[in-house]
Amino acid sequence: MTASADLVPLENEIRRLIAAAGPITVAHYMELCLTHPQHGYYVSQDPIGAGGDFITAPEVSQMFGELIGLWAAAVWSLMGSPQAVNLIELGPGRGTMMRDALRAARVTPAFHSAIGVHLVEISPVLEQHQRTALTGERVDIAWHRSLDNVPDGPAIIVANEFVDALPVHQMVKQDDGWHERTVSTVSAGGGGEFVFGVSREPVAHFDRIVPTSLREAAAGEIFEWRSDNMAFDIGRRVVRAGGAALVIDYGHVISSFGDTLQSVGGHGFTDPLIAPGLVDLTAHVDFQAFRQAAESMGARAHGPVDQGAFLRRLGIEARATALKSNTDLDSAARIDAALARLTASGRTGMGTMFKVLGLADPKLGSLPGLEN
Repeated sequence: MTASADLVPLENEIRRLIAAAGPITVAHYMELCLTHPQHGYYVSQDPIGAGGDFITAPEVSQMFGELIGLWAAAVWSLMGSPQAVNLIELGPGRGTMMRDALRAARVTPAFHSAIGVHLVEISPVLEQHQRTALTGERVDIAWHRSLDNVPDGPAIIVANEFVDALPVHQMVKQDDGWHERTVSTVSAGGGGEFVFGVSREPVAHFDRIVPTSLREAAAGEIFEWRSDNMAFDIGRRVVRAGGAALVIDYGHVISSFGDTLQSVGGHGFTDPLIAPGLVDLTAHVDFQAFRQAAESMGARAHGPVDQGAFLRRLGIEARATALKSNTDLDSAARIDAALARLTASGRTGMGTMFKVLGLADPKLGSLPGLEN
């Protein structure tokens, strides 16, 4: 059952679009739900934190952002310690990770002095949170709508839970080929509930996109793919600038079949076809595809590895011990709980669900935390 269109303004717009032009692709639906100029989720909502719809790793503990800051400092050293470096964050949330990273970066004064921060953000709501969180930081900070707008130059890029929110195409295998999965309405005139369907005609030459190992798919299998543009852009930039990038997200290491589109609202899963623009839509990251696209631009890939392994290699356990040495028992227990959430496996842990992929100029060699 759909939510009231009076309460969900984007729903009316999508209905009008379907009535006028027919079913839309899942990717188009996801793009509208997340980035519509007036009613998109990331334009109009405040999604992160206890009062939002989900909590990201930087909100779990300061340790996460601090270790990212120390990782960036080590990478800067591998880059030859350039006098100026762009520290770029894609989808910086409430600014928590960048604030913690910059605090940790102060232990390397030359690196901290070299930093120019560039935040890629489309949400006015989140940008305001970022400005508040970063008030008083003694570095130059600029906001951009896209990575293309960030100036060239030596760069370190971080993307935590960013790629999963990029629109994903879903292809359904049928006897005559791969058909695009669509969103339509029960009534051809745009009335009734939103429903999934498939395009009438197969997508020509889609077999060239599906990995060779998956081409013998059974009817009904779903294969998800994203535009490679973001991977191309990151790969091209780190090679051109002699820098590196860190992509942290949930997903699968090897390309595979499956419907991973999910909707999150109020810290719980919801129907992705209900309340468009009021809930978050994401889909798992295909790390194999992302890695290969970046490598095609000349970047060297490192990993992916589990988030838990990555954080332990960077010294999160020692950092937790240091934090506990100067606090009371209740605070120490919270630090232990945060450590477990960031590194443990299982339903409540992020340690194995989330993966970490490094992309870099091949001249840099091994990246911290991602060594073979």
